[in-house]
Amino acid sequence: MAKLIDMPTTPNFVRSNFTLNRAVGSVASPYTGKIRTQEYDGVFWSAEVSLPPMRRDVAKNWQTFLTQLNGPVNNFRFSDPDALTKQGTFSGNTLQFESRVNESSATLSFTASTNTIAGASSETYFNNILVGDHIVITGSAKTENNGTHKVLTKANAYTITVEPVDHNSLVDESNKSGCTIKDNVKGAKGLNLKAGGNTGSGTILTGDYLGLSDVSTNDQTGYIPTQYILVTADATETDNGSSARNQYSLRTEPKLRQNYSANDRVYITTAKGLFRLTTNTVSWDADNISNYGISFACVEVV
Repeated sequence: MAKLIDMPTTPNFVRSNFTLNRAVGSVASPYTGKIRTQEYDGVFWSAEVSLPPMRRDVAKNWQTFLTQLNGPVNNFRFSDPDALTKQGTFSGNTLQFESRVNESSATLSFTASTNTIAGASSETYFNNILVGDHIVITGSAKTENNGTHKVLTKANAYTITVEPVDHNSLVDESNKSGCTIKDNVKGAKGLNLKAGGNTGSGTILTGDYLGLSDVSTNDQTGYIPTQYILVTADATETDNGSSARNQYSLRTEPKLRQNYSANDRVYITTAKGLFRLTTNTVSWDADNISNYGISFACVEVV
């Protein structure tokens, strides 16, 4: 099992190349030139970073860290070096996943002209959903109806209008049985959350990173990240502060790689991902007055 190695905190990197990698297949028709794409589960960050010149008394900490990683064997917590400070005014350090819908067998109708999703009037599929929340639909026979959707309006417990995240609009479909309506699940590009411990308020803005974990314990320094994601649309409290729950819904990239349970922690002040080195070797250079130069490349653990 991989061991977690603590990365030195100083100095910060002077140069970085931070990359989001996606596994996407594409094929072009030899007759029409039309390109079809298929997005697979593989999605992860990678980085190449360089430290400033250091004297040996500082460089030794980085030498020790790099050698203890044993190439790509062990892991470390790492974040975009140029985005260590959150952009928004959110006053808390963490958020927590909050499930607001969990339907495993729903019968739904989809209306393209109004982007409406509805169940029978006797159903309460959307009873706990808030305007602004993100839900994930599966089971529709129409590709455009599946995927992540942002809730724009809620007429009642069985009727909502949405903004599809993965497609331009819905496609007409009536009384499709066997659909699921969930949130915070694998493939989602939006999260439904509450402030950690129900305390914390303010904005979470585009460009803020989040460090996800699959445990509910609040551990600012020692948590094991399960994914590192980016907020891609400004968000505020979805209930406008009308309750003590401080609820949020965030548009994010890349898509979730796994399901999350209620109260699993989301770190914002100390957002980090879990990374490993990309090669079996580490190296450094030094000049005649013991100024050390250190660079390395790493990739997110998936």
